Amino acid sequence: MSAAELEPDPAPTLSEIARAAGVSAPTVSKVLNGRTDVAPATRAKVEEILRRTGYRRRRTAAPPSRLLDLVFHQLDSAWAVEVIRGVENVARDEGLSIVLSESAGRLTPGQTWVDGVLARRPAGVVLVLSDLDAAQRDQLTSRDIPFVVLDPAGDPADGVPAVGTGNWQGGLAATRHLLDLGHRRIAVISGPSGMMCSRARVDGYRTALETARLPVDPELIHEGDFHHEAGYAAARALLTRDDRPTAIFAGNDLQALGVYEAARELGLRVPQDLSVVGFDDLPLARWVGPPLTTVRQPLVEMAETAARLAVELGRGEHPAATRVDLATSLVVRASTAPPPDDSPPLPTR
Repeated sequence: MSAAELEPDPAPTLSEIARAAGVSAPTVSKVLNGRTDVAPATRAKVEEILRRTGYRRRRTAAPPSRLLDLVFHQLDSAWAVEVIRGVENVARDEGLSIVLSESAGRLTPGQTWVDGVLARRPAGVVLVLSDLDAAQRDQLTSRDIPFVVLDPAGDPADGVPAVGTGNWQGGLAATRHLLDLGHRRIAVISGPSGMMCSRARVDGYRTALETARLPVDPELIHEGDFHHEAGYAAARALLTRDDRPTAIFAGNDLQALGVYEAARELGLRVPQDLSVVGFDDLPLARWVGPPLTTVRQPLVEMAETAARLAVELGRGEHPAATRVDLATSLVVRASTAPPPDDSPPLPTR
């Protein structure tokens, strides 16, 4: 049987896959299990036939391990800790252990990670701010390993389960809060422009200004990277302008801390001289001085929802929804106030 003769089958057997690829059944088994002792050309041929035939490992063939894979594109912030807490809550309830990994800043994990997942055969995979390319999705699907994208960086492909939050609504609420206080020169420090959540927050900011019939000044929109240092650098640039803003929507809480630092260095008081709004509502938002007004995205609940969805799919259940967006809410604290009557000049340094 040639590869061309093997038509898509709801349940092709391992032997049929092997005959189509011109290899032995043990070789196909090695590929399915992520073994590395297979020639690259042979592996590619087998994977192509698995993809084209829609092969899926039978759930009764072997039970999955008692593991839940959690992969971050970057693992270096308090934001990640909240996500881990949520996944751990579900893992504990289900009697699972967590395998934690990082894709070194890449929004798509490398093949080495995929091979490890195929070998581990976890009960499910949660990818945070990451996604899989088409070939990687096919590999996990053919092995019957369910995966869910949490807070997707881009628009997930059709059929990919995903859990997100109301980023656009959060950006709208943050900016409207500042408008209601009387601010008119409102700046925004976004996250990376390649991330869907970042673009949505800025879109909410734009919508709030346009609805209030205020112009959107592109010079008040600065791109960051969701880290403290980017918030600091962007705030320094904004606050040393002659027409500096009276309020900054920092895009996330870590960048808001950078805004605090820049304002302090420039002799500006929060909120008397500058109002600041963050996004996330990390625990540190309550501890900083002054406590930070921010948009709460329910990170723990989002992570719980994604992990539970992965586990349910792994059990062969059919959840009511595989695309879920949880609501955001504005949490008003002490970092926002009406703008000063006259913005004070910057001190000479």
